[in-house]
Amino acid sequence: MNRITEITKRDIFDIFRDGITINNWLERERKFYQYFGRFEEIEFLERLYDLEELPSFDSRYQNAKGDIWQHTVNNDDYPFGWVFEDKRFELQNGSDEIFLRFICEVFHPAVRNEKGYWKDFFDEVNKLLNSDGYELYPSEKISNREKYDWRFYEANENKLLIPYSQRNKAEIKNKKMKLTISRPTRQQLYHLVNKYDFMEQITDETGWNYSLWISQEVMNDIKQFYTPKFFNKNNEYLETDDLEEFMIYGSPYGVLDILEIFADYCRETDFSVQLNQILELNKLSFRMVNGNIESLFMNQIGNNIQTPIHEVGLKELIQDATQYYEQGNVKIAVEKLWDAFERLKTYYSPELNKKDSAQKIIKKMSNNEESYMVVFEREFNELTKIGNNFRIRHHEKNKIDLIDDRHTDYFYKRCLILISTAIQYLTSI
Repeated sequence: MNRITEITKRDIFDIFRDGITINNWLERERKFYQYFGRFEEIEFLERLYDLEELPSFDSRYQNAKGDIWQHTVNNDDYPFGWVFEDKRFELQNGSDEIFLRFICEVFHPAVRNEKGYWKDFFDEVNKLLNSDGYELYPSEKISNREKYDWRFYEANENKLLIPYSQRNKAEIKNKKMKLTISRPTRQQLYHLVNKYDFMEQITDETGWNYSLWISQEVMNDIKQFYTPKFFNKNNEYLETDDLEEFMIYGSPYGVLDILEIFADYCRETDFSVQLNQILELNKLSFRMVNGNIESLFMNQIGNNIQTPIHEVGLKELIQDATQYYEQGNVKIAVEKLWDAFERLKTYYSPELNKKDSAQKIIKKMSNNEESYMVVFEREFNELTKIGNNFRIRHHEKNKIDLIDDRHTDYFYKRCLILISTAIQYLTSI
């Protein structure tokens, strides 16, 4: 992707080369910040590139590492900021992803100099990236210091946030999606929201100023989409304006709605981090990503998939696999996923036997084009051979053991990408 213009890149390079002007009481001072922060230049670059694999521009050295050492340490005759124009690092003419990864590393908590003016430089760089549709945002904390990642940026701050239940309204209504949140988990989530709740000064249309808790604003926002309700002690489903009643005794999807809208007001990295910890602790297959609650299942198989999985058993196996994978139990995840793969092949049975059912899926995936049929048929056969030859299922004997976790992870991802592609072509049974 190449949305970042050469103008923006040039301006960002100039910030690090020429510094920025900072107002300091009554004076304006020019401040500088080295992009490699607390590191030596070579040390920083080695966090992103294999310098020993990159070519040398100096015939005396075999690779970029020797070349750079000679001209930045031994002789120090490379101009300051040389890296931004060095073609080996693709910062001028490479993809946006390469450039943004470099910039995020500049502000990584292990790299940046906390005693320097890194935050001022960060803000200036972010403003420039915004103009081309990107922003840096705090994605997590390391040793209580914010680590940054990048995402697409939308300048319209008044854009309406569509909560989780409304984005997935059709699937919820048609019972293609099931969610249960236990009472203790709801209590934890409510206390988290309560912990980060704060009062905000509001000015109405007449100019009248008043204070309002953010939790109250969140409940008001919910009413733009539906009337919040809860079950009372008599099991009556009644309207409510009370956040606690709604989160503890209302719809589980309403709980996700509250969390998303509250996060939009709160914008505290710690809120998202602690929310995800609660979701993981309680084995709920959801995570907050960029302010939105996302299903781990849908996140893994691809958010672009529009067709729901109609066969319940297949969907449950994939959901189990993705949940085990997120918990770090990759071997069980692979076993569940291979069970899903075998079940996928029987999708059109009993109308067709297993072999013919798999062939029908392959034809649909290939749009009946011979070249693609060859590719997908080969992949179905290869994954079947892996399942037959390796100890995918822990109880099987006389199979090749999965000793290296990296191999297990490879099998998981290879099988997942085939399944996630195939289910986009399945039609209702």
